[in-house]
Amino acid sequence: MKKLVLFLVLVCLFSSFKNKELSWVAIGDSITYLNEHLNETGNRITKGYMTRVSEKLPYVHYINQGHNGWTSGGIADKIETLGLTKADVYSIFLGTNDWWQGRPLGHLTDYQDNTGNKTVYGSFRIIVDKLRSLNPQAPIILITPMQRVDFVYLTNFKNNAYGSYKAKNGQMLEAFANAIDSIGRYEKFPVVDLYHMPGLQAKKLVNYKRLKDPTSGVYTNYAYPKFIDVPFNPETDEYPYPVGAINKTYDGLHPSDKGYAIISRGLVKVIKQY
Repeated sequence: MKKLVLFLVLVCLFSSFKNKELSWVAIGDSITYLNEHLNETGNRITKGYMTRVSEKLPYVHYINQGHNGWTSGGIADKIETLGLTKADVYSIFLGTNDWWQGRPLGHLTDYQDNTGNKTVYGSFRIIVDKLRSLNPQAPIILITPMQRVDFVYLTNFKNNAYGSYKAKNGQMLEAFANAIDSIGRYEKFPVVDLYHMPGLQAKKLVNYKRLKDPTSGVYTNYAYPKFIDVPFNPETDEYPYPVGAINKTYDGLHPSDKGYAIISRGLVKVIKQY
């Protein structure tokens, strides 16, 4: 009888410590989208941040709402047709495309006053309002954009962009990260600040960029920031990020396995609280 009672007590204790199943909708751009499209990375990554989070927290079941190349404005514009569902946790990982496309950042008052989809602050308000309408109790996690160095698309060299070391349309990418953080502080949302994370600093994103020396024409491996002013010709040059160049990103912008591991660790710390 005593053994039976002890067994029942242990079962109750085990049951009480079992984590509740959680649904997680992850909204984002290509960095989120690629989790389910590894072939589009040339299989340079093996798994994205959502897969990694669910491996660490098996009771968390994600829905990928990543949209390749989209801005917060694009998400806000299509918010009613994306098929967003009620979930226990939401995350929003946007901003890097807003910066590159030169969208006006705006001011916190655009968010507070719900001024519409003309600025990034206004776009975030539209997104947040939609998520709250689906589940007012669900935590909303904000993720800032990462720093970036010169991006060159693996299968189309003409699709390239300079890094966050200089302004686009008079705005620095860091301002977008700070804006997202300010929304988090205003709303008391948890923020995973990738932009200021030591492991994701610009100098750690690639080991080098392989470019032709402008004088000799010989291919040379240039570390950041030495490659910034070295020209790249997408018509004639080889891909500047061979496998040996991969560090925290595989193309100067999109995370590698190392980069995704850092992102997932930051998210695990937040999500496991729920």
